[in-house]
Amino acid sequence: MTGAPASPVPGGGTAVRPAWPAIAAFVLLACGMAWLVALPLWLSPDGLASALTPVLLPAMMLTPTLAMLIVVFAFRVPRIGRLRFLGMWPLRPAGRFVGLMLAGLFGPMIVVAGVIAVAAALGLVQLDLVSFSGFAEQLAAAVPAGTPMPAVGALVALQLLALPFGALINSFLAAGEELGWRGWLLPALLPLGTWPALLVSGAVWGLWHAPVILLGYNFARPDLGGLALMVGGCVAWGVLLGWLRLRSASVWPAVIAHGSLNAVAGLILILVAAGESIDMAIVGPLGVVAWIVIAAVTGLLALAGQFRPARLHAPAQVAPRHPSSRRS
Repeated sequence: MTGAPASPVPGGGTAVRPAWPAIAAFVLLACGMAWLVALPLWLSPDGLASALTPVLLPAMMLTPTLAMLIVVFAFRVPRIGRLRFLGMWPLRPAGRFVGLMLAGLFGPMIVVAGVIAVAAALGLVQLDLVSFSGFAEQLAAAVPAGTPMPAVGALVALQLLALPFGALINSFLAAGEELGWRGWLLPALLPLGTWPALLVSGAVWGLWHAPVILLGYNFARPDLGGLALMVGGCVAWGVLLGWLRLRSASVWPAVIAHGSLNAVAGLILILVAAGESIDMAIVGPLGVVAWIVIAAVTGLLALAGQFRPARLHAPAQVAPRHPSSRRS
């Protein structure tokens, strides 16, 4: 049987043309199910303030994995070597895998800290790293007067020490997204080339957030401008998470990195000075300053040769089958 013409992929091997029917089905399923899950928030007069939000947002994070399972078994993409294609197994070489898992755990924390430092240096936000007056202000608003509380500095230290544990906990839900985005979609797009695959998968990831971004999530901009900001942030972070995926030949470093990003997203709220108005579209972990910092990090990785095909380990791909085709 003849397949589509082969093309090279990072790490050796060959790949057929992108399985466009499966890719289209994956995107439509992931985005469609996200809208379906978020529909009660659109129907509620409370929007994101609805009591259902803490349940529906985690449920929405599972939709990329559900879409992945459908295209894997209905469209048979890939037909064989599915765990390897998805980056779920094997976990080797062990040294590189462990090193990139640690990079996934701590890298987003370092990047977000860098974003905050750059934003402060540019005068876009004022920090208070001594008395943490902004955090104290938030506590005063949230805790009834007279409630015994530890010193603010001690609470800040506990918050910072808890970040790695928060990253690991968040990774359980982040896996619901990453098994779809970096597990299936990124390898499925690799016949286009490494950079197109990274950028397109990041853009799809950003657009998938539309049901909640258009309600004001993340940027308090319930419009196309807010969605454009989310797409920009996801494209930027998608390059780093995609690099972890391809460099390690495993989806798990990207899962940990996604969990770490979610855990550290509120760091600026701990460090900001009292009375400061924070524009997350500018100084947040997905905002414009973050795009600049991530572009600099990406440039350093590129200069170090980390995006050379020999350094990346993409799974070999096989021609897709029509759902109705039989084994021969």
